Amino acid sequence: MTSPPRRPLLKRSISASLSLALAAVGTAAAVVLTGAPAAQAAGVPAPSPLSVPGRGATVPFKEQEAEYAATNGTLIGPNRLYGTLPSEASGRQAVTLDAVGEYVEFTLTAPANAMSFRYSLPDNSAGTGRDASIDVRVNGASPKAVPVTSKYGWYYGGYPFNNNPGDTNPHHFYDEARTMFGSTLPAGTKVRLQVSSTAASPSFTIDLADFEQVGAPIAKPSGALDVVSDFGADPTGAADSTAKIQAAVDAGRAQGKEVYIPQGTFQVRDHIIVDKVTLRGAGPWYSVLTGRDPSNRSKAVGVYGKYAGQGGSSNVTLKDFAIIGDIRERVDNDQVNAIGGALSNSTVDNVWMQHTKCGAWMDGPMDNFTIKNSRILDQTADGVNFHYGVTNSTVTNTFVRNTGDDGLAMWAENVPNVKNKFTFNTVILPILANNIVTYGGKDITLSDNVMADTISNGGGLHIANRYPGVNSGQGTAVSGTTTAARNTLIRTGNSDYNWHFGVGAIWFSGLNEPINGNINITDSEVLDSSYAAIHLIEGATNGLHFKNIKIDGAGTYALQIQSPGTATFDNVTATHIAQSNPIHNCVGSGFQITRGSGNSGWYADPPACTGVWPDPVWTNGGVPGGGTGPTDPTDPPTDPTDPTDPPEETGNLAQGRPVTESGHADVYGASNAVDGNANTYWESRNNAFPQTITVDLGAAKSVKRLVLKLPPAPAWATRTQTLSVSGSTDNNTYNSLKSSAGYTFNPSSGNQATVTLPGTSARYLRLTFTANTGWPAAQLSELEAYTS
Repeated sequence: MTSPPRRPLLKRSISASLSLALAAVGTAAAVVLTGAPAAQAAGVPAPSPLSVPGRGATVPFKEQEAEYAATNGTLIGPNRLYGTLPSEASGRQAVTLDAVGEYVEFTLTAPANAMSFRYSLPDNSAGTGRDASIDVRVNGASPKAVPVTSKYGWYYGGYPFNNNPGDTNPHHFYDEARTMFGSTLPAGTKVRLQVSSTAASPSFTIDLADFEQVGAPIAKPSGALDVVSDFGADPTGAADSTAKIQAAVDAGRAQGKEVYIPQGTFQVRDHIIVDKVTLRGAGPWYSVLTGRDPSNRSKAVGVYGKYAGQGGSSNVTLKDFAIIGDIRERVDNDQVNAIGGALSNSTVDNVWMQHTKCGAWMDGPMDNFTIKNSRILDQTADGVNFHYGVTNSTVTNTFVRNTGDDGLAMWAENVPNVKNKFTFNTVILPILANNIVTYGGKDITLSDNVMADTISNGGGLHIANRYPGVNSGQGTAVSGTTTAARNTLIRTGNSDYNWHFGVGAIWFSGLNEPINGNINITDSEVLDSSYAAIHLIEGATNGLHFKNIKIDGAGTYALQIQSPGTATFDNVTATHIAQSNPIHNCVGSGFQITRGSGNSGWYADPPACTGVWPDPVWTNGGVPGGGTGPTDPTDPPTDPTDPTDPPEETGNLAQGRPVTESGHADVYGASNAVDGNANTYWESRNNAFPQTITVDLGAAKSVKRLVLKLPPAPAWATRTQTLSVSGSTDNNTYNSLKSSAGYTFNPSSGNQATVTLPGTSARYLRLTFTANTGWPAAQLSELEAYTS
């Protein structure tokens, strides 16, 4: 469905607008034939997980979101409701194309010769997915059809899920495709994804595109063994090359030589077992291992060390190639991961892992293993799991997106995990569970990461004594010092469909036994958390220390306390918390808080204990603080003079806040009145006074002044709107704050009006319009609220 045509933005008068409308009717056919100017999707601005300085992975691509690109498609979202298409999109917004000729067009900001794009197609009735293609056009010409599919998405039912469309809870909607342009396109080039046919798929939803300048293929190192020229592997992918690549690897080990995978796509139907060898390719865009056994579906492409029970492997380097599998279901017992086994003193460097069950499921005991500079995409289960006695091992500078379970996990089942690190990673859109988690573990570091867009049943950062084999009796419980420093969490945490309430962005669980450790959460930001910012549940957590934490936006509470524990808070600030009481705590004194200096916005005595979980309220689709976000996520919060004082209320309190309306005309929704842009506006239904617009400030505020604006352009004629203002603390009972009066908007004096209020405390402000001399509807481009 194409977007509805926009009416002219500048309304001179009723007669002038009618003339413009008639003119539009007269030229409609010509517009279609000659091509209208590109529309903008006009997505709600949301902070990107790739724009946090000094944190997360350093990626080789420039990312562009479809919702901010030129398009004639339909914007969907923002929406975080599990099971909806926008909820699994980056930033919770995307663009749907469902007619021939519809497109999303990106303008390159840097030279690029390759792109990957994230998309969703509908499932088919059998649950096996559908195949289609979409055109890639460069500067409007030279279409190239790129295959797309839904066979790696669309899961249903409960864990571990199935492929039956008749079941409940559809999810895991998106996939990624990649293509090279054949030449380097300069900055400013327009690259368009365009629908050429809907015969194979009725719609194509585009989430984003990543543009990259890929280097030339890496040449074979001197003296290396070549899997093609020396061992006969088939670079076309037509023949099964498993045995020939295995023979090359075995010879490399025996001769002490590197093994080289040249440019090509190689069919591999089982594990390549590596030990004391380097296996490297021409680069992950050029050397690809793929495949699956056609009869035994539990066998598939993977590069594995020997299992620990077989002695394990060591001194392995895997570098500069891709493992792109064909896993379309989740069977937990199947070893169909990209990388696995036990690999001590080994490194995975610049490996692209996609369409396998897990990127890397490492079964110890094993020691000193590193994954770095890699990409892990579109998994049916975890991105990485350090399982069963993995020690002194690291994942760093790795980009993880669209995993079916935890993004990066450590699980100390029965054997201790010790001194492992997840650092400088970007982990986005785990469809189930957490972005980053440690289940048990001693002296663990989880630092300098960016986590974004948790989908369901998990949070951004999780530290827990949960899951089998995690207990102090075996030395596997959380112990020693756990360090989580300099992390940024964006839109993390979400609903749990088993618990029927939200999971916090940072959360702790002592399900198996109480956590008794030294857990330092420092110098970090929680931005636009979907539910609570900090959450304790399922058994006590003791030894928590929060220092230099900035919470900016929480859908419910700053703290959701459902289990006992102890915590210290120093320089922790919270703003834009949806609930007026920022703490929900029904365990009372069982949770002991020690407050140091510099705290604000998150403490209340008494806390709330309602027994009812509120619906979340999100901040403007993702922009904390009403439209700008933090100026520098690495800055610690500013110390207020009194730790019990709420933060000083300055600026426009209404910007970016949730807003409702009695109705709107065409595309002129109420969110336009709080978006900080005076050129966009809300317009109510025409000829239907009275009309209302209501803004939720998030907590009761003593508002003393409203500034009401219309677009400043001189083409807007002077008009007088008659309106009144009322306020409420609960959105049920409203009291008058300003009786009905006429307010004149004159473009020559800024096209705005000021309404003074008595400063009565109210969380909800409602404007009721009864007349407008310039148009038969209420009109408002900005509703600004101030405490002074």
